Amino acid sequence: MTSLAASDVGSTNVTKRGEAGRAGGDVRSDLHVSFEGRASGGIEIELRSRVELYYGEVIRQQARDVLRALGIEHGFLELVDEGALPFVIAARIEAGVRRAGLGESKSALPEMSALPALSARDRLRRSRLYLPGNEPKYFINAGLHAPDAIILDLEDSVHHAEKDVARLLVRNALRAVDFGAAERMVRINQLPLGLADLEEVVPQAPDLILIPKVETAEQVSDVVGAIESIAKRAGITRPIWLMPILESALGIENAFAIATASERIAGITVGLEDYTADLGVVKTAGGIESLYARQRVVNSAHAAHVQAIDSVYSDVADADGLLCWGEASRAMGFEGMGCLHPIQIKIIHRAFSPTASELEKELAIVSAYEDAQARGLGVVSLGSKMIDAPVVQRALKLVARAKQMGIAADRAATGEQP
Repeated sequence: MTSLAASDVGSTNVTKRGEAGRAGGDVRSDLHVSFEGRASGGIEIELRSRVELYYGEVIRQQARDVLRALGIEHGFLELVDEGALPFVIAARIEAGVRRAGLGESKSALPEMSALPALSARDRLRRSRLYLPGNEPKYFINAGLHAPDAIILDLEDSVHHAEKDVARLLVRNALRAVDFGAAERMVRINQLPLGLADLEEVVPQAPDLILIPKVETAEQVSDVVGAIESIAKRAGITRPIWLMPILESALGIENAFAIATASERIAGITVGLEDYTADLGVVKTAGGIESLYARQRVVNSAHAAHVQAIDSVYSDVADADGLLCWGEASRAMGFEGMGCLHPIQIKIIHRAFSPTASELEKELAIVSAYEDAQARGLGVVSLGSKMIDAPVVQRALKLVARAKQMGIAADRAATGEQP
């Protein structure tokens, strides 16, 4: 239902039809739009909606407002509504109009909600929940699952024929949806298509842009240049961080150069599905085939003083396997990973949190260090053991990270997450 129809050659009063969105018994929070531009006759709207009785006239009025913002004075608009919210309605109508070859130079933007607090470069990124960029039903309640970040995905989860439509939906979601405390990330498409994504999303001030399939530092520079140009035109002064995704043998070999390509980079991550495909090997649960790549990402990230973020664990039903992978990932030096389903979030948070015994030990080391500092001692001792400076530094980092997570020793003992 989302392809662009051919020109209507049977009428001189009709240009061509543009369609966008989805409808049907299995569709929620979306609508299907069909728009035909006309030379005269004003605006005609036909609406079928589950909520026609309560919101029919409101939807019609919004449709008229969107068409007016797009400079459309004449046309036939058919809407099949499946409970879409206003930001979805606006995006779908705009997409339909654009696919009809009209309204390209204008936009129908929903009102911008209050922006969340600025996102720190080193903020917690234990979990990043992927949301398919053309599926609005996943957007609304995503923040309630309390991931550290949400990823509005324009790349792999969106069919190539729907990239233009998803781009507008993600743009509107950034303006209208409250994702709670989650950092707002967008995964753009592989360059050069990703540059078109940036034109729509950067003016909405996302917190972080994920750049897929990065193989060279120059690709990062291309994105940085585009972001800075677009942000300047749009008056965006908030920081927009970057996270390159390394998904090939060449990208892995260039990990350090990529990690240091810009001060906007907050972390680097690895995409194991594409990486193993590039190697021509099978991705296994044990991960031996990707061990080198993950270790190189960790080492390069820490050398560049940015975060190392692991790939997703694709078997959503395997909770034990996810916990095992996450704990091994943390032990390797990663600070978080992606997730494909909300049920993975708490498991990931548990995996990347210190245990009660670990936290108790490190707290004792920090206490001994602080006592030595207060007494003017250059040597730190704990009981009969002397504590080396690197051990103290590790303990300070772990305790600081536990505080950042809001985890106390008693909570770590039970695996409870804040």
